[in-house]
Order: sequence, then structure tokens, then C-alpha cells
Amino acid sequence: FSITGNGRTKRKRRSHKKIERRENMKKTVALVTGSNRGIGASCIEDFAKEGVNVVINYCHHEEEAKKLGTYIKEKYKVDVLIIKCDVSKEEEVEMMVNKIVDTFGGIDILVNNASVCRDSLLLDKNIKEFKRVLDVNLIGTYLCSKYVGKVMKTVKKGKIINISSTNALDSYYPESCDYDASKAGVISLTHNLAREFAPFIQVNCICPGWVKTNMNKDLSLEQIKEEEKNILLGRFATPEEISKVVLFLASNKASYINDSIIRVDGGKYN
Repeated sequence: FSITGNGRTKRKRRSHKKIERRENMKKTVALVTGSNRGIGASCIEDFAKEGVNVVINYCHHEEEAKKLGTYIKEKYKVDVLIIKCDVSKEEEVEMMVNKIVDTFGGIDILVNNASVCRDSLLLDKNIKEFKRVLDVNLIGTYLCSKYVGKVMKTVKKGKIINISSTNALDSYYPESCDYDASKAGVISLTHNLAREFAPFIQVNCICPGWVKTNMNKDLSLEQIKEEEKNILLGRFATPEEISKVVLFLASNKASYINDSIIRVDGGKYN
């Protein structure tokens, strides 16, 4: 893994605290939203394995986030920052980004992973919940990209990786119409962010198919078997199989990949 620090130091006298921060800046820093479980938690561990300092973001389930943070810090000996933040709220996102910069000196990688799903019959959907899905999945991706992007632009370097879904491409489910729309918006946003931040910041998007995560825990065995029939590999992905693609896009091995939408679904067909 060959992402290095970005040399944000200046030649002037510093306090002990600033000198300590300079040492932190020698390591890459990755923020993964919604990273207390599932794909996000797997991304955190993959980055930590490579010596990257990580920021665990959560909105609910504080104990999960703390448990993950303790595990990562003890096993991989990297710096871990845990921040509660609702990514759909601009003031909270701005405070989160400021805190990360104050702690580490910058942000090198952003993974927009935070997501919610509120499945229900299309004609019975509650507009409040519909808006909540859009706010977290789409507005949250925009807000985090906006504030982290400003930080990355100052050093002319960075990677933004958005997590969308095959639901945004061709796997449509009427009961998930709000989720599908939000993830389609993430793809459109990816293209615009890539243009806005070019040529210094790479922005790419991953579209997973079915993944064994908490979001899908209520699926019946019958539903799972039915969906697996339409996957060439005959199974759902593990979170680790998605996070490995994230890790690749965040590395210098993907130095010429930009504005790309990458499908990771085991060969799903309808």
C-alpha cells in the first residue's frame, strides 16, 4: 500500500502539540463513514492493516464503534479517532472534518459508506422516511465530499470513494425505490465530483450487489436462495470482498482510475 503523507508542514517554530501532529502526518489518514459495522468496518480494518490511521464514524451504536476502535488500535498499532456524526447534517459534518484535521493534519482518503434502507410497499411509503433515506445516502455523500474535498484541494491530493449499489443500475425493487433513487444519485454525484476536483483528487464509485451485512439480516432464507439463483457465483458477497476493492482504489495501484463506476456483484443478472 503506497499512499504516503502529503508534507503539509511549514518552516516555522511550533509548539510541542504541533510537532506531535507533524509526526502523525507522516501516515495516511482515512475517513470511512458509517464504519462501525459491515462494509465500513471491513474498510477500517483493511486500511489499518496497511498502517493507515483511521477515523471511525458512526451515528448510532456507539458501543460497536468503541469496540472496533479498541480492536483496531490494539491489533494494528495505528491511531484511531472515533466520531459520532449524522452525515446528513451539515454542521455535524463540518465539525467532524475540522476535528480530523486538528488531530491528524489532513485527510487523504474518504470512503462515503454511510447508508440506510427503509423498505416498504411503494404506495405505502412514509415521506419522512423517504426523505431520511435520501438525506443520509445522497446528501450525506455530498456533504462529506464537500468538506473533505476542500481539505484535499489545499494539498492537491486525495481519494474519494463512494459506495452506491447495483440498485442504482438495473436491480430495481419497488419496495426500495427511495434507496434505489438515492444510490442512482450517488453515481451522478460521483461524475460531477470527479470533474470538480480534477486533476488532483480521484473520485470513483463502487456498486456492490447483495452483501452479507446487517442491512440484509431480515431477508428470509427463501429470498436469499431466490436472489442467489441470479448471481453467477451463486452467493452473496462478504463485506471483505467489497472493502478489498475500496482498498485498491485508495492505493497508488489505482493511480489512473478516475470517474469510474465499478460493479462488484458476483456476476448478477436479471
